[in-house]
Amino acid sequence: MTAPLLDLKNVTVIRGERAALAGVTLRIEKGEHACILGPNGCGKSTLIKTITRECYPLATDDSSMFILGRDRWDVGELRSHLGIVSPDLLASCTTDATGRDVVLSGFFSSTRIFPHHQPSLALVARADAALERLGLAHLAERAVAEMSSGEAKRTVVARALVHEPSTLLFDEPTNALDIGAQFQLRETMRELARSGLGVLLVTHHVSDIIPEIERVILLREGHVVGDGPKEEVLTETGLRALFGVPIRLTRDDGYFHVH
Repeated sequence: MTAPLLDLKNVTVIRGERAALAGVTLRIEKGEHACILGPNGCGKSTLIKTITRECYPLATDDSSMFILGRDRWDVGELRSHLGIVSPDLLASCTTDATGRDVVLSGFFSSTRIFPHHQPSLALVARADAALERLGLAHLAERAVAEMSSGEAKRTVVARALVHEPSTLLFDEPTNALDIGAQFQLRETMRELARSGLGVLLVTHHVSDIIPEIERVILLREGHVVGDGPKEEVLTETGLRALFGVPIRLTRDDGYFHVH
């Protein structure tokens, strides 16, 4: 039996003087297409940092946390199973590093290639293949700082793909992108989901939820307040309670839109 991607039971994470996550129980299967949706400050970032081992939950007798069936991971090894695409990573990559260098940096858990790194020809070939897969081969020699926001974001997606992970975690993927770049990135997420990769999307934008996502988990003030099939969870009543404002919801071509 395949172990789930995530299996959290009664997980609490303290940041500062408050519980950013409070007694969260959540199971997400390997290969599943799911979205964690919630307003700013609801605990989304803390959940991501807990998954990536930047934050650790309180150790209690009634709590547990497993990633792919294991409760302990070497962080470098974990990155080969779970590709991360986050705004923090993109911000650290906006230097004179080229597209190829940024993708290669995924093998070294850095954000660019430094003098002491010695990528082999095999690694360079894998980096170029990841860029080619996303239609970015022409950006291999271009500095990330000279790319458009959409090109830079998709370069970070290529970086996440070099280890051939089973799941990609997208953290607020369309933030700071114009309409055209948002469309391109969503199409990239769709193609990856259809290829068999698991997609875990974390966002506060309902319009980011691609049609391939089947399940939506609602997070508010550190608690899971809704979880189920997308069509059942994304309702005007549920979203009004989640975001605290009047909402009108429409659907077009498999996407939900908030007005």
